[in-house]
Amino acid sequence: MFNFYSLYSGSSGNCLLVQTSSTRILIDAGESGKKISSALSSLNIEPNSIDAILVTHEHSDHTKGLGIFSKKYDIPVFANSKTWDCILKQTDKIDEKNIKKFTIEENFEIGDLKIHPFKIPHDAANPCGFNIVHNNKKLSIATDIGHITSNIAHKLEDSSFVLLESNYDPEILKCSSYPYLLKQRIAGPNGHLPNLEAAKTISFLMNSGLKEVMLGHLSKENNFPELAYKTVVNELIDNKKDCSKIKISVASRSNPSPIVKIV
Repeated sequence: MFNFYSLYSGSSGNCLLVQTSSTRILIDAGESGKKISSALSSLNIEPNSIDAILVTHEHSDHTKGLGIFSKKYDIPVFANSKTWDCILKQTDKIDEKNIKKFTIEENFEIGDLKIHPFKIPHDAANPCGFNIVHNNKKLSIATDIGHITSNIAHKLEDSSFVLLESNYDPEILKCSSYPYLLKQRIAGPNGHLPNLEAAKTISFLMNSGLKEVMLGHLSKENNFPELAYKTVVNELIDNKKDCSKIKISVASRSNPSPIVKIV
């Protein structure tokens, strides 16, 4: 068994779940501890059965419930040193024995999961994505990415499943009510990933056997799930890819996704 769920995904909060028959981990805890517990319970998963929480970066939509959830259920939290330095309010709530540090680009293990954190371009202290491997099957988490680098593309290759950011549509962003500087930040090289660049990345990854992708971290104001999905499909058709060979879904910002079985 190697399963993935998106519990919450979007600018208001992010929390993902990966499980095998013996290990359960969360990636980020960007909603309240109560909401994370509720989402897990809806999947018949006891919150105290979580073995660890991995942190991609310090922004509040990824760490909001981190300290409380870790403290309540005595869960180890894994983040890199620069990220720990930026979440002192959360660190104060976490038992010292549960503060775990990893180094980006260095492998580590949690239970029967092999974890590889990789560098991403985002306006945070030391942000990362994750490759997670179990029984020679790989899933990857890649959100909050200003642009796709050659290193990210390489890290995502050979994944059976990817949760990939598809944050905004540039034309909608231009016309939104956001302040100019915020628009510049989102569209900048250390901001978020637009639909078309996500689509081009998926087209590329199909060459190395990508079977399923979930579009995540969609902007509530600057995107629509239907538009993100359509942008990917149109790009695959334009590149003469067989759309029947990949499953495409969009993560909800407020509800757990259907189960993704990594095969």
